[in-house]
Amino acid sequence: MPHRADTAPADIVPADAVPDHTAPDDAVLDDPVGASLRGHHAHLARRSGRALGYLPEVATFCAVTGEPDPAAWADLARLLGPGGFADLFSSTATPPADWAPVFVLEGRQLVHRGAAPAEEPADPVELGPDDVPEMLDLVARAQPGPFRPRTHELGRYLGVREHGVLVAMAGERLRPPGWTEISAVCTAPEARGRGHAARLVSALVARITARGELPFLHVSESNTAALALYRRLGFETRTPVTFRGFRVP
Repeated sequence: MPHRADTAPADIVPADAVPDHTAPDDAVLDDPVGASLRGHHAHLARRSGRALGYLPEVATFCAVTGEPDPAAWADLARLLGPGGFADLFSSTATPPADWAPVFVLEGRQLVHRGAAPAEEPADPVELGPDDVPEMLDLVARAQPGPFRPRTHELGRYLGVREHGVLVAMAGERLRPPGWTEISAVCTAPEARGRGHAARLVSALVARITARGELPFLHVSESNTAALALYRRLGFETRTPVTFRGFRVP
């Protein structure tokens, strides 16, 4: 998710601090976007009334606080503007009838309870602002999902280079209290089958749990290969989710 603006890396724990390994509340995972925007990612948020969204160059995800009602949807419409894209992520809230559907994708939310990674942790490279052009190029070729020029500011991103070329990466995205989402797991077509994704995810699991949080992630229901990999690495399904996007009238 060296590249957080104006903050120390979240995985650095003061020498006299003891991480709190108490199991975090699963309920915040029902609204991971809203919980992140109201907390750890508040510095990357824009707001109008009860509507929240990431800065456009960071991510398209948005949320409304509380039980959505006409006033909350009006706030979101003002935030995004006419014709704006409302990426509701896994929210089950139903927008007004005149908001045009853009996509619907069935998926799962998986959690990791902090057991030791199944793979030997990698020794990956840290990725930051100087690596963004290569990260965007890798995303364009590997198609892991949405990734924007400032997405790397959401958290730590790790990569694998072969002969100096970035061929695989994974990173941290949403940060509801007590949890960190692993995202943008991808490998260039020419470098697949070498275990890069497994080692990168395991490395992130180790770092996240070391700072007293638990990892989670989202995956498309149709991505059976990814589902099998994540199960092997110790992830379990928490709940099915439906990803939805709408166009503001």
